[in-house]
Amino acid sequence: MLFTHLFRYFFVVCVLSTMSQAYAEIPPKRDALTLDVYKSPNCGCCKKWITYMHARGFTIQTHNSNELDALKQSKGIGYAYQSCHTGVSADGYVFEGHIPAKFVKAFLAEPPQGALGLSVPAMPVGSPGMEYQNMFRPYDILLLMQDGSTEIYGRVNSLTTSLE
Repeated sequence: MLFTHLFRYFFVVCVLSTMSQAYAEIPPKRDALTLDVYKSPNCGCCKKWITYMHARGFTIQTHNSNELDALKQSKGIGYAYQSCHTGVSADGYVFEGHIPAKFVKAFLAEPPQGALGLSVPAMPVGSPGMEYQNMFRPYDILLLMQDGSTEIYGRVNSLTTSLE
């Protein structure tokens, strides 16, 4: 009888130990609003965009890099659509440049079929992270497709809309 109880005890301990080890090895599920952002270590506007995105519910994992060109090429972002930083979602979608949070959220909620991600090429004044006084220049958010084509995903015509 004592042997049976000891056997059961050791069996349960072994099973629980194995299960806890297995669960410890499962990486935590990433939130839909988590982005890995790759940027130059010295870029101030990228830091401002990251702060802006945090304030709108995003979790940002920042990666400082001096090899951004290679990263952008590996992600399929054409030279004409590049900006100073690249965000990558858990599903591998790219968000290039100073994109307003509401467009990133809308894209992640319903990614278009065949999409690579979104881009705001260059660094338009008045875009999130590029604020300067009350200056603003209208800009487009481009939908980047896996086949290399683009189309307009959204248009920002005011500073207020840009910073929502």
